Amino acid sequence: AVVNAALAGWSTSGAGRLEPLVERVATTEYLDAAQAVELEAIEDPAFRRLLDVAFYGAASARRMISACVAALNGCISLVATASILSVLHWSLLPMLLLIVAPRGWGAMRVAQERYVSVLNWVEHLRASRLIGTLLTERSAAQEVRLHAVGPALLERYRDMAENAEREQRRLANGKAATELVATGLSGLAMAATYAVMFWLITAGHMSLAIAGTAVVAVRSGSASLGALVMNINQLHEESLYVQDHEKFLTEAAGRTIPTGGDALPDRIGEVVLDKVTYQYPDRDEPALDEVSLTVPMGAVIAVVGENGSGKSTLMKVVSGLLVPHGGRVLWGGRPLTDLDRARVFERVSQLTQDFQRWPMTAAMNIRIGRPRLPATADQLEPSVRYASATAVIAKLPGGIHTLLARMFRGASDLSGGEWQKFGLARTHWRTQTGEADGILIVDEPTSALDPEAEIEAFARIRDLAAPSRAVVLVTHRMSGVRWADLIYVLSKGRVVECGSHAELLAARGRYAAMFHTQAAQYGHERPAPPVPGPARPPTAEPA
Repeated sequence: AVVNAALAGWSTSGAGRLEPLVERVATTEYLDAAQAVELEAIEDPAFRRLLDVAFYGAASARRMISACVAALNGCISLVATASILSVLHWSLLPMLLLIVAPRGWGAMRVAQERYVSVLNWVEHLRASRLIGTLLTERSAAQEVRLHAVGPALLERYRDMAENAEREQRRLANGKAATELVATGLSGLAMAATYAVMFWLITAGHMSLAIAGTAVVAVRSGSASLGALVMNINQLHEESLYVQDHEKFLTEAAGRTIPTGGDALPDRIGEVVLDKVTYQYPDRDEPALDEVSLTVPMGAVIAVVGENGSGKSTLMKVVSGLLVPHGGRVLWGGRPLTDLDRARVFERVSQLTQDFQRWPMTAAMNIRIGRPRLPATADQLEPSVRYASATAVIAKLPGGIHTLLARMFRGASDLSGGEWQKFGLARTHWRTQTGEADGILIVDEPTSALDPEAEIEAFARIRDLAAPSRAVVLVTHRMSGVRWADLIYVLSKGRVVECGSHAELLAARGRYAAMFHTQAAQYGHERPAPPVPGPARPPTAEPA
């Protein structure tokens, strides 16, 4: 008993140390693989599904430790019982296996059905959780109440919950039926065992005293073997999720952004897109169709076009986040596919209308532009002044060290316009801490600003252009692009016009029509009808 207690304590202590270690390693592997894959993989629904399923692998790996320990203890007990039965009579051991086999089959079948259900319902589960989040999170609270979205979402949630409940009932009914069959077969095997023992007694092959001992041993062995089967079944079930975890790691490894490659020189001169084509797998038409343009360092380039024209895809290609399916992206004359992508990313800064609002301190929301670069409040001050965020920080209870996440106690939050200033400060910090040629991509940067702040923001963005830095501006506000050195007009994934503001207005093409239409909305003039005729050829060949 003392030995058993010591061994049990040792195994419990060892499992307690090993379980969190295994879960930490598995979770870290999962997250590391997820953050390293191509953006194209993250946008792939099939990969997203695998990503969701693999999430359960880390917890399953942890649970496998305790299941292994229990299975090991069960094996020790079973070996002892089997030794006794073998001494009593050799036929009792196979009969014991017959008693437990149906229960093992039933448990395995139930586990397999439950696993298949998880695979089939993982997206349903994600959707229902998303609806629950929308009903409770702060960002959706106003619309949920003003537009009476809450009852509609709640009704949808109830429908999804009822569907999930029906699936659970189906699994429960299937489990009950399977266990009924397994229990019946196990009972028949037990009856057969007693019949064999009765025959052994009547035939004189076993004494009554030994038979009594055999009955106790069979019952004890049946319980031990049953527990072992259940532990092995748990190992099997958890291993299915661990296999998904490993499958995800393997799939992610094949879709990881390549490491290594040629180094970029400090001075690249320009970034050129040469007949670039990109098509999403779920689309019949390419998002970009033989697009050519040049982004010289020191210039301000604007990209305009209607919704769905390919502007966002173009920016992802320019930044190296997407690799085109046709054509070339040249950084300083070198193909993107030959370069070290991590070094390319270091040359790119980005400010979008939906930039990430990190649940961190105000200082870290600026510093995260280059998170590995340490900075004090004094070092961040130029970026704060650049974005006109000094007054915003001054009113925060903890100043620049205030946590900007209202879901935490003692934290604060900002308005949309104030957050936009922090986005500008973050962009300034990243651009000013880079030493080599690079590109700043600005996508609808003033969507949350008032008109005066918008004019000021455009001026500040224009000031970020430097001999070693190009600014690529994507916006639907035509007043913000008139000062660009060159404007590209996209339509259905193609460059249909390019030129300066004056040249494009004189051409009276698509750009002129968009400009006059927007100007008319402010009461400045009436819309002018477009007249075909680009200001320049629709493509710019690489130098």
